[in-house]
Amino acid sequence: MSSPSRPALSSPLALSASEPPEAEDSSDSAEEKLRSGIQSIEVGFRLLDVLTNEPRAMMLRDLARCAGMSPAKAHRYLVSFLRLGVVSQDPVSGRYELGGFALQMGLARLARVDGVKLARIALTGLRDQLDQTVGIAVWGNQGPTVVHWMESSHPAKASLKLGDVMPLLSSATGLLFAACLPRSKTQDMIGRELAAKRQTMADIEPVLADIRAHGASRVEGMLLPGIHAFCMPVFDSTGDLALGLIALGHEGSFDTRWGGEVDTALRACASQLSYELGYKAGER
Repeated sequence: MSSPSRPALSSPLALSASEPPEAEDSSDSAEEKLRSGIQSIEVGFRLLDVLTNEPRAMMLRDLARCAGMSPAKAHRYLVSFLRLGVVSQDPVSGRYELGGFALQMGLARLARVDGVKLARIALTGLRDQLDQTVGIAVWGNQGPTVVHWMESSHPAKASLKLGDVMPLLSSATGLLFAACLPRSKTQDMIGRELAAKRQTMADIEPVLADIRAHGASRVEGMLLPGIHAFCMPVFDSTGDLALGLIALGHEGSFDTRWGGEVDTALRACASQLSYELGYKAGER
């Protein structure tokens, strides 16, 4: 099967110099071809769509079934996707999941959000001012996703990396998104985490209300022992949460006080970014 990623002859530039160009299609025929696209690419992307919306790696038979094709057909597409790095396969279990190149594409798209560009510039000064590890998170298809990270001169041993999806109920980042986003976006993820903890919404609502009251989230050793963190909201022109600014550090060298050094600096940075994105206080 020819690779769906190389429709070389679709362009006149790909024709051999000795090969005369075909007569131009009529405008109706050309328009029809433009609309038709390359069907094999669209079929293959059904597999990627399934993997994008599935939080766990999948066996071939399950992936093929969800994509509406036979395992043999799915396997042919997956071989090409594996070569391109769009999909990866666990060598032990044989399960498939999105690969490194898919992550890079997703991060590149998320990083092109205007708020992220502004925040990346602002975080350099914030990191230097506080000498604490800082980062940016946005809401992705799987939850709060880290899209930028800057270490301090004494990096926190947080084991976080670009593309990490933070838990909603046990991280400063996740709690901020849980408190600020519409419940329709977060309910499924909250439900899964509550079930794992054997808790109910009644247990978490006071925590979310406290975050809204303070206008920020703060955790002390919740996700990782000895690591404290703040996450501050940045709002866009419609009053929706655009991203979260993260600051974290080690116990003993990280000011966790409301109104303390970290809270004040992070809050000022988030407020300025919200202003630059067109947010007006009181719109929420």
